[in-house]
Amino acid sequence: MRRFERAPDAAVRLVCLPHAGGSASFFFPLAKALAPAVEVLAVQYPGRQDRRHEPPVGSITELAERILAVLRPFDDRPLALFGHSMGAIIGYELALRLPAPAHLFVSGRRAPSRYREDDLRGVSDERLVAELRKLGGSDAAMLADPELLAMIMPAIRGDYRAVESYRHEPGRRLACPVTAFTGDRDPRVSVGEARAWAEHTTGPAELHVLPGGHFFLVEQAAPMIATMTEKLAGTALSRP
Repeated sequence: MRRFERAPDAAVRLVCLPHAGGSASFFFPLAKALAPAVEVLAVQYPGRQDRRHEPPVGSITELAERILAVLRPFDDRPLALFGHSMGAIIGYELALRLPAPAHLFVSGRRAPSRYREDDLRGVSDERLVAELRKLGGSDAAMLADPELLAMIMPAIRGDYRAVESYRHEPGRRLACPVTAFTGDRDPRVSVGEARAWAEHTTGPAELHVLPGGHFFLVEQAAPMIATMTEKLAGTALSRP
């Protein structure tokens, strides 16, 4: 867990889960924006940044189990979850394991029951880098640097292995509210695939379609933060 902005008086914590190839630092701006009302905890997966010497984990469910274990010291307050792309699926699996998650926010990912045959696990490094460039969100200079690329490629491949091998268990549903965000030009997620998140909870579900591609959340941070602030304020008010 990485805590960029301490918020000791926050009534709720938001656990943030990065995209494939991403790291905890992606959520630094969000932590600054939500404090002090909400305390953001950003997950640092193995195999990147200060954990780059650890082997990556190529299983969504194993990542969810590991994160669950380190969340126990933080469950003295309501826990909400936010995941982008791969992080959305990890957030879903984590929410299934938590006793009473306050809210699940997902972005840039089709619902767990919606699949595509996007097998990039065995492609060349060049093809994988081309895919990352197409989606955006990755540092172009880093992708052009052979030494840096060699350092991050094992983590990226581990992430793609985890995402593409994942299959949800039919019949399992959340009870918490789910708010989904998607970009109207995301090549990886259609509006229909994003709307299907509503099928995975018995609680209220909303979909917000915003302008942009797969990393629409960078340019559309303001409306997303406004929506999350509103929803999390409701969580704080309902806290006993």
